[in-house]
Amino acid sequence: MITLRPSHERGAVNIGWLDSRHSFSFGNYYDPQHMGFSSLRVINEDKVQPSQGFATHGHRDMEIVTYVLSGALEHKDSIGNGAIMRPGDVQRMSAGTGILHSEYNASTTEPVHLLQIWILPGQLGIEPSYEQVFFSDEQKQGHLKLVGSQDGRDGSVTIHQDVSLYASLLQTGQQVTHRLGRDRSAWVQVARGAVEVNGQPLHAGDAAAIAQESAIELKAIADQTEFLLFDMVA
Repeated sequence: MITLRPSHERGAVNIGWLDSRHSFSFGNYYDPQHMGFSSLRVINEDKVQPSQGFATHGHRDMEIVTYVLSGALEHKDSIGNGAIMRPGDVQRMSAGTGILHSEYNASTTEPVHLLQIWILPGQLGIEPSYEQVFFSDEQKQGHLKLVGSQDGRDGSVTIHQDVSLYASLLQTGQQVTHRLGRDRSAWVQVARGAVEVNGQPLHAGDAAAIAQESAIELKAIADQTEFLLFDMVA
């Protein structure tokens, strides 16, 4: 079963320096039909204007993954981390017992475009931690590259939940297949381009919730198609 989440139906917030689209209920956007999927709680597509961003604020008991599509995002937090993220970087911040952080567009001239993802942790009250890993386009081109997992295998960032996160870059006509285990579900989020998911066309910003399927066939129908695939418990 595939349930589409069209881009134009997402929650929308535009406050000048921030243009954001919410796949699930977030902030002032509330939709009881879209409170999350499996352990996914938030997928926000954010576009932040130059030198603007999110001032220091706090989180608890959440796995926060950031995926930059273009531009540069500067991160600082209360456990001593500071870094600039660019396309290819995947950042995982475990809020655990509590963490403060800020995120700003590191450029004075160019916007930054990113996906921010919140995943419910498998255990509450863990020690806050941070990780950032770079994955090149070549690593993602033409196949599904594991970028996040519960055990940090294959060089992926460690997510404290039973989820495997894949990223892929495909050209028109290229196809990849992902097999779902028993009692597993998946979420596909299209970042750019367009892809058919088991024959269903999705374009940039669209997503698909997938359950009770043994395999997922993903075929690019546009060049430079980029998407994320989450494999999670049903």
